[in-house]
Amino acid sequence: MKYRTVVMYVEIGCFVSCLCGWILVSSTLPTEYWTFSEVGTLVLTTSNYYSNLWMDCISDTTGVSDCKYYPSMLALPAFLHACRALAVCAVITGFFGGVLTLIGMKCTKIGGTEIVNSRVTFSGAITYLASGGCGMITYSWWANRVITEFKDPNFRAQKFELGAAIFVGWGGSLLLICAGAVLAYLSGKELVPSCISSNQRPERPVSYATARTMRTYMMPPPSSRVTLVPPLYNKGMNGRTTRATNKTDQTLGRDSFV
Repeated sequence: MKYRTVVMYVEIGCFVSCLCGWILVSSTLPTEYWTFSEVGTLVLTTSNYYSNLWMDCISDTTGVSDCKYYPSMLALPAFLHACRALAVCAVITGFFGGVLTLIGMKCTKIGGTEIVNSRVTFSGAITYLASGGCGMITYSWWANRVITEFKDPNFRAQKFELGAAIFVGWGGSLLLICAGAVLAYLSGKELVPSCISSNQRPERPVSYATARTMRTYMMPPPSSRVTLVPPLYNKGMNGRTTRATNKTDQTLGRDSFV
């Protein structure tokens, strides 16, 4: 009972961690600070450039900012399309992972039996792992691209640095992966014994076959004193046995020999 209580609290903690990670990953999509660049040496003439998956923005020291969405979708590089797709997949899979985990947790008792709850929780954990993997690939790929362009001496265009959204996304993806792995371990640990027991065939009781009838008879329990005798199907033998028994049971008198 104590082990089940500990597992229940661990599941709740993992679910809350995954939910926080999913919220962090989702919050990075509308955030503009994926990349950041500051142009100007004087305070009064400084301009800030920042961008994300959907738009480019600029702001100055007066506080005025202006953002412009990318004009053409087909003209964008394949790298940006891939990052968009992975980020959206991370949000969608994280949502469904939360629904499955909420249904399968032991404290909610919505899924049904313990085996069904473990299966649903395991599915939610795998979905959370997929969400964290998609997010980690997105932010790491974006960061690698920005760092490579910044350190490339032959890159003549404007160079950017990593924005705050990248670090927030890394933290959310790490929460999803770690908490999802713990959930998968706990639910999978409960599924393994049930799978092993379902694959084993039931043991048949000990039996023997007689040489005459070739029929199978079940062995009696050890405490029983019943003696098993195979049936006799020869009518002639049954008749002879009956007549011999009757003759033996007759009482011979004095007039029987006359």
